[in-house]
Amino acid sequence: MERAYSFFLSVVVLQLYFLDTCISKNISTDQSALLAVKASFTLNSSHPLTQNWSSQASICHWIGVTCASRHRRVRALNISNMDIVGTIPPHLGNLSFLVSLDVSRNHLYGEIPKDIGNLRNLKELILVSNQLTGSIPFSIFNISSLETLSLAYNQLSGSLPVDICHRLRRIKSILIISNQLSGHIPIGLSNCTDLYDLSLSYNHFDGTIPPEIVNLERLERLNLGGNHLQGSLSSSPNHWRANLQLLNLGANNIRGVIPSSISNSSNLKTLYLYDNKLSGKIPNSLGDLRQLEYLALSRNNLIGNSQAKCFCLII
Repeated sequence: MERAYSFFLSVVVLQLYFLDTCISKNISTDQSALLAVKASFTLNSSHPLTQNWSSQASICHWIGVTCASRHRRVRALNISNMDIVGTIPPHLGNLSFLVSLDVSRNHLYGEIPKDIGNLRNLKELILVSNQLTGSIPFSIFNISSLETLSLAYNQLSGSLPVDICHRLRRIKSILIISNQLSGHIPIGLSNCTDLYDLSLSYNHFDGTIPPEIVNLERLERLNLGGNHLQGSLSSSPNHWRANLQLLNLGANNIRGVIPSSISNSSNLKTLYLYDNKLSGKIPNSLGDLRQLEYLALSRNNLIGNSQAKCFCLII
């Protein structure tokens, strides 16, 4: 009996040894990746990362680094708004347990490395307000766990894949305002069943707005202003969901009338249709939008006065 117990104890100790060795090796992989990230930045001697990100301290104590409590791998990296100059290195793709990556509001330039597509556990990718160029790597659209894709205020070009939501099956928020994207608004966005925020304003998108997008059940924000979109607003009542809170189609080339059925979006707080080619009467049904705070209809060919009561009325 004692021999059996002794053998069992030896096996447990051996397993713990290999587990500890494996964890140490994995932590070493994360550390090497982050040190490569640091090397890609231009940092002065007084920058917080200069001394803090050092092999002399555990990476779980580094500024902006969060480790998982169980396996002690890097789970989140948030170095936003730290006045960082440099590029995004491919080594970030080695942080295989990363769930959230936020490097927004810095001075990062160059292209987004395709290696970020290796982050199969990633839920949040936030690269807002940098000087990133080139197209969005196709590999990013293969991260099936991604819920937030936030790339606004950069200089990214190219188009979005037609089957974007077949790939990003869990996506909830797509924020790519103020870039240089072009092409059509993908009809595949209508398959994003969990999407609540679609913000693609101030790009170079053309073509028409797929009506199926407006019909998304959970959509709260549809922000497509400042593009080259054409067509008309559908009058079908099924195309205006009650939970839509923001609709911005301003500064496009949309023609036709404002459908009275838009009042079916009873929770609308912001409605921007300014600077288009809309014509006809402003429907009195806008007065039924009791939550409306901001209404902008200027620079169209509209006639009549809306009865909508709002904080900011621009016609």
